[in-house]
Amino acid sequence: MKVAIWGAGGIGCYYGVKLLNAGHQVTFIARSEHLEAMQTKGLRLQHSSINFQGPVNALSQAEWSDKYQCNDFDLIILCLKSTATAAVIDEMASWLKQGSCPILSLQNGVDNEAQIAAVIGQKRTLGGLAVRIGGHITQPGTVEADGIAQIIFGQWPNTQKQTDTALLNTLYEMFNAANIDIQVSDDIRRELWRKLLINNGVNPLSALTELNTRQITSEPHLGRTVYKMMEEAAQAASYDNVTLTKVDVDEMFTLISNFNAIKTSMLVDLEKGRPLEQDAISGAVIERCLKLKTPATTTELIDTLLRIKCDKLARC
Repeated sequence: MKVAIWGAGGIGCYYGVKLLNAGHQVTFIARSEHLEAMQTKGLRLQHSSINFQGPVNALSQAEWSDKYQCNDFDLIILCLKSTATAAVIDEMASWLKQGSCPILSLQNGVDNEAQIAAVIGQKRTLGGLAVRIGGHITQPGTVEADGIAQIIFGQWPNTQKQTDTALLNTLYEMFNAANIDIQVSDDIRRELWRKLLINNGVNPLSALTELNTRQITSEPHLGRTVYKMMEEAAQAASYDNVTLTKVDVDEMFTLISNFNAIKTSMLVDLEKGRPLEQDAISGAVIERCLKLKTPATTTELIDTLLRIKCDKLARC
């Protein structure tokens, strides 16, 4: 199959290389020094399951849209930061509307799919999440990834809407044959909210404290803060008609507490001076809880302290 990785950072490069090694035609869309390195020196990926170094088809977004049509691809996997979703989807709207290629979002947050569907429709929109994976660009052209690296995906927002079963089956087989741990969900919106339990619990707090996930979950006071922020995310989910219980919170807290000690994506962005995904993570929780008239006080506190920190650093 012909696959485009739109946003070939740490996560995108990992899944792109797995598909490339399985014989698929993969185009990596990136930018800046990372793109230049991939174009001139190739891509290097290190993971316990794979060590790859070789040339790849890497393009800028402008080069991609000039060289190809949307229907030249069987699947577009969107791995951009959620802070960029609305802008790039709008920028590429005409190009995307000319074709029928589906887009699979593998991004943080619970709002990306709605933004994508607003442009290309729900039928072409697949929600997804990359779980139990940490992946970062360590230097231009080099990516290090860690974890089981699963994908959970499904029709947006769930299978109660029109579902292309043949497409889901085809993509399942593609990922499975590439040795990617893959699951199809009939309620992907709920799965995205379950992941947001973890993201809201550890991402803002890790960026604020500059500690990894193991450090903040194992320290008693910080661990209780993580759990409380997860509870507030579960509360926020009800605004989207998603029910998450204490069982979900406990499961996600246990998962992240026992996972490898990793730097969260928000902490890495802070260190690299990039915009943080606060609006997509803690902001999404705060906004919905306010609408429910049940404020997420702990999330609000950590979010505010982190924004103050960023303002002082003048780099977020």
